[in-house]
Amino acid sequence: MTVHFIGAGPGAPDLITVRGLKLIQSCPVCLYAGSLVPEEIVKAAPEGARVMDTAPMNLDEIIAEIKAAHDAGKDVARVHSGDPSLYGATAEQMRRLDKLGIPYDVTPGVPAFAAAAAALKREFTLPEIAQSLVVTRTSMQSSSMPEGESLANFAKTGTTLAIHLSIRNLAHIERELTPYYGADCPVIVGFRVSWPDQQFIHGTLSTIAKKVRESKLTRTALILVGPVLGEHDFKDSALYDAEHEHVLRNRKTVKAK
Repeated sequence: MTVHFIGAGPGAPDLITVRGLKLIQSCPVCLYAGSLVPEEIVKAAPEGARVMDTAPMNLDEIIAEIKAAHDAGKDVARVHSGDPSLYGATAEQMRRLDKLGIPYDVTPGVPAFAAAAAALKREFTLPEIAQSLVVTRTSMQSSSMPEGESLANFAKTGTTLAIHLSIRNLAHIERELTPYYGADCPVIVGFRVSWPDQQFIHGTLSTIAKKVRESKLTRTALILVGPVLGEHDFKDSALYDAEHEHVLRNRKTVKAK
């Protein structure tokens, strides 16, 4: 018996990995985070499977379901949105399973920021503009942020930010980031990225809060901030430069051909 933690991706049923889908199709027990994982994904569970939405359940109740499956010798598909390594509360479940001696593995999924980049047809790392992506959130009603992981500290880099779980904290984001990025820095807020009702709101640090308020959208959002979102006049990377040599492309050999 094994518990399979599965990243279901950002929402679109066809953005789950082949491995993740096959595991769901084979497990007689499927526990899924129904607030973020569409039912269409878990409908792939085999006929007669025990399929439960864990959104209204607490940690003890979830572990009790897993233990019952373990005692019965039944594999469990534990389905989370996006990728399990990011804001999935999977670590605390794994810790409980370690204590109980219940085996588990993890199947990665497509994170929301990757789906957003694809939908926007953007690259978050442009030569000499930004070469890093910071995935973070802000403190609201959830766990506090560790010391040092403030928006201001990340903003000092000037790189691209992907801010989760913070749609109701836009005023704070504007205050923290404006001194480093400037009021005109591009911001894009993505709601339910890859779902049928996906929406993107484009603005700047000085305008995005008002635009989001007017949209009346209040949850399931990703906030993207950084110069790359509005930059078009950037230098080509060295990767495909004709004058750039690397182990797979020798300039003299290429010219000879």
